[in-house]
Amino acid sequence: MAYDLEEQEQLDALKTWWNRYGNLLTWVLIVALAAYAAWSGWNYYQRRQATQASQLYEELEKAVAAKDNARVQRAATDMTDKFSHTAYAEMSALAAAKSAFDANDPKNAQVRLQWVIDHGNGDYQAIAKIRMAGVLLDEKNYEEGLKLLASDFPAQFAGVVADRKGDILFAQGKRDQARAAYQDALAKTDRKNPGRQLIQLKLDAIGGAAA
Repeated sequence: MAYDLEEQEQLDALKTWWNRYGNLLTWVLIVALAAYAAWSGWNYYQRRQATQASQLYEELEKAVAAKDNARVQRAATDMTDKFSHTAYAEMSALAAAKSAFDANDPKNAQVRLQWVIDHGNGDYQAIAKIRMAGVLLDEKNYEEGLKLLASDFPAQFAGVVADRKGDILFAQGKRDQARAAYQDALAKTDRKNPGRQLIQLKLDAIGGAAA
């Protein structure tokens, strides 16, 4: 009987506790389970997106190898429309920009590069800006090119940016400023980088000297 009374007291205490905290505990469990389900679903969605994007990027690479610009552009459009939050989208847009430029379609190249500038980040965005400056140089849109190069870049791109700036300044007939830009490019380019030779050639061509 003593055991029964003790057991009854425990049950009563549990009922009292449950009446006080049971509803709250239920909601906490519901929220936790919902959060876990959402997290699992998001991870599955991310993996599925990455797999599909990877497959589409393989198709784009095949089109690039075949020099089929129309296929490249279609694949790049599908990629940026459906998988814009993956790195494949930035890679595809850059590849499509080069393909368009090689196909003598600078306007479409600019559209692709602008997408990366607007939606990309880090190295991809920096590459897009530098290539866009090159397209603007070809179109003699020098001021816009210099404006783009004046924006923020990761430190490792300092030499390339200075080199491209020198190209634009030289095209404008500003030899002294171009010389200074090429000297700056040499100073900021690693000595083991084969690109230094081209920068030095440009500098020599306008009567400059190594930094």
